[in-house]
Amino acid sequence: MLDGALALALPVRLGQQLTVTEQPHRSNHQWVSLDHEGRPWFEGRFAPTGAYISGNDEDTGNRLEALFRSIERQHPDFWLGRLPLRFETRLGFPRQWGLGSSSTLVAALAEWAKADAFRLLEDTFGGSGYDIACAYARQPILFQRREGRGHYVECPYAPPFADNICFIYLGKKQDSREGIARYREAVNDSPRLVEGISRLTMDFLGARTVKEGIAVLEAHEQLVSESLHLPRVQERYFYNFPGTVKSLGAWGGDFVMALSDKPAEATRQYFRVKGFETAFTWKELAG
Repeated sequence: MLDGALALALPVRLGQQLTVTEQPHRSNHQWVSLDHEGRPWFEGRFAPTGAYISGNDEDTGNRLEALFRSIERQHPDFWLGRLPLRFETRLGFPRQWGLGSSSTLVAALAEWAKADAFRLLEDTFGGSGYDIACAYARQPILFQRREGRGHYVECPYAPPFADNICFIYLGKKQDSREGIARYREAVNDSPRLVEGISRLTMDFLGARTVKEGIAVLEAHEQLVSESLHLPRVQERYFYNFPGTVKSLGAWGGDFVMALSDKPAEATRQYFRVKGFETAFTWKELAG
C-alpha cells in the first residue's frame, strides 16, 4: 500500500473515544489516556502552545506534541485565545492488540481540530493512510495511494465464506514504523510487487469458495514472503493448520487471518490448543 497497491481493508467494531473539555481553573493542558478497563496508562501536561511539559511516558508525550504541532501547521492560530483543555482518550480494546490505537487517535484529533487526518499521519506516525480511512469508514473499503495521497471507496463486501474466517491475536505486537523501514530496506522491485498485490486483491474480491479464497491468500503470503525475505507465519507456527494463515498489519505480528473449510469454531479451537485464546470470527470483529 505504501507504493500504491490496491488493498481491501476492514474497519473493526472496536475503536477509541476522545473527549475534550475546557478547564478554566488550570494553566496548562492535561492529557489522560485510559485503557479498555478505564485505567490511565498515560498522563501528561502540555503548555498552552501544545508543547509537552511532563508526564509518565516521554515518548508518548513527544508524539502528542508532534500531533499538536502538525495541527498548528494547518491552523497557525490554533492555540490563540484557547482555554486550557483536558483531553481524555479511552480504548475499546487492549493496547497490545494493534487494532489501530494510533490511527484512531489521529482521526479523532483531526475531527476535533478540523484538520486533515492524512496530513497529521504523514507528519507524525507515517504509513499509507489506510488505517485513517478505516477509522472513518462504516464498512469495508478499497484503498489505494495515488500521487502521494490515499484514496478510498467504501464497498459493502463480505466474502461468501465469512463463516470460515477467524482473526487470531498472536501476542507479537509490531511497530508500524519499524515495519515500514524493513519494507523500504528489503523491497527492490516495488512496481512488480504493487502489481501483484493489486491483482490478488481483485482475485480475493472475486473468490466465491473457501478453496478459491485459500489459493489467493497463499499466493499473497508467498509474494510478500519472497519480497521481504521473511518466512510465512504458517510455516513458522501453524504448519499443520487445515487451511491457510495470513499475516496482517506489520508483517509477522499482531493479528493473523485464518481461513479453512472447517467452521470458525473449529478453527478457534485449533488456536486455543496452541495457546492463542484471543480469536474473533468475521462477524464479531468486522461484521
